[in-house]
Amino acid sequence: MTQSGPAAELRRTLGVGDAVVVGLGSMIGAGIFAALAPAAHAAGSGLLLGLALAALVAYCNATSSARLAALYPASGGTYVYGRERLGPFWGYLAGWSFVVGKTASCAAMALTVGAYVWPGQAHAVAVAAVVALTAVNYGGIQKSAWLTRAIVAVVLAVLAAVVVVCLGSGESDAGRLDVGASGGVGGVLQAAGLLFFAFAGYARIATLGEEVRDPARTIPRAIPLALGIALAVYAGVAVAVLSVLGAGDLGRAAAPLADAVRAAGVPGLVPVVRVGAAVAALGSLLALILGVSRTTLAMARDRHLPGALSAVHPRFQVPHRAELAVGAVVAALAATVDVRGAIGFSSFGVLAYYAVANASAWTLDPAPLKRALPAVGLLGCVVLAFALPGASVIAGAGVLAVGVVAYAVRGRMAAGRR
Repeated sequence: MTQSGPAAELRRTLGVGDAVVVGLGSMIGAGIFAALAPAAHAAGSGLLLGLALAALVAYCNATSSARLAALYPASGGTYVYGRERLGPFWGYLAGWSFVVGKTASCAAMALTVGAYVWPGQAHAVAVAAVVALTAVNYGGIQKSAWLTRAIVAVVLAVLAAVVVVCLGSGESDAGRLDVGASGGVGGVLQAAGLLFFAFAGYARIATLGEEVRDPARTIPRAIPLALGIALAVYAGVAVAVLSVLGAGDLGRAAAPLADAVRAAGVPGLVPVVRVGAAVAALGSLLALILGVSRTTLAMARDRHLPGALSAVHPRFQVPHRAELAVGAVVAALAATVDVRGAIGFSSFGVLAYYAVANASAWTLDPAPLKRALPAVGLLGCVVLAFALPGASVIAGAGVLAVGVVAYAVRGRMAAGRR
């Protein structure tokens, strides 16, 4: 038998450490291996300013998400917060932005695995990775948390080696760290929007709200902790790589971290970096499938998606139909589409998602000081979303428009049945 409906709740098994690891597995993934180059291309020597701005917006978003998650500890994250604080439409729009944007991001991560493991068969490897990780998620949240912990450990070790090698080499030059915005204000904003892609994983902690022990205490602690660790890692890697390659070479690099260790005079570390990138992409893919399936579950419970997707497996206590559906869509995309340029598209969707989160948090407390961070976060999300490359903005806005139309059509059909 399969459980479904509001009584079919997920099992609370994750503590603070597990929740932090899930967030880190989402953030410290392929983004740091891939996002530095396009960000440097956009901002030039203003890359570090872009990183700082992305971190500021992410901190505001994390604070808003933590406050809301403590109040509404259910699967779905901002989909639930928007629905409860702003109304059903805004919750739906947040859920739509998240599911569509992150599904494309899943495919991008899968293809990143394929590109590093076996470039000639990237699509086949990508599909195999999706199938394998969907099976892991199907087996229960604790299995996912243990695998994520191992992945995070490997990736942190590789990134630490990159930092030590680059900063310890004779090629490192502090003069290349000039934070003057050679790409202009627009370039810094675009870089921040692209780098936000690498920070967005802490949402996975909130979307797992129904599977966290003592969520009112655990989630507000886990989200800022995961974000702080990720920021420290990103800053160290960005400084190390920039000091060796400079903004110009970094902006042109296809594999920036591998190029950096090669330029630092340690080419033997390149294969290790390639393995680390593949493992990091696997970690991101694992956590992404986890998060998208939970938001799909929440939307299916409210019939914004087919109600069958709200089923919870009686033994494994996971939304198994939602996980299988998400896995099937991602596998199809990974087999047929080149989504390596999906960072901008994904960032647009996620920034729209967090704009709703900040607007929701703004309603929690009328005190001006309590509203300051949500206001800054909301403004930051809107500015960074529209500072992204034009193609990403057009595609992202188009997808949101499709979602709005679908919501309106569903509302009219429901009204006609009454």
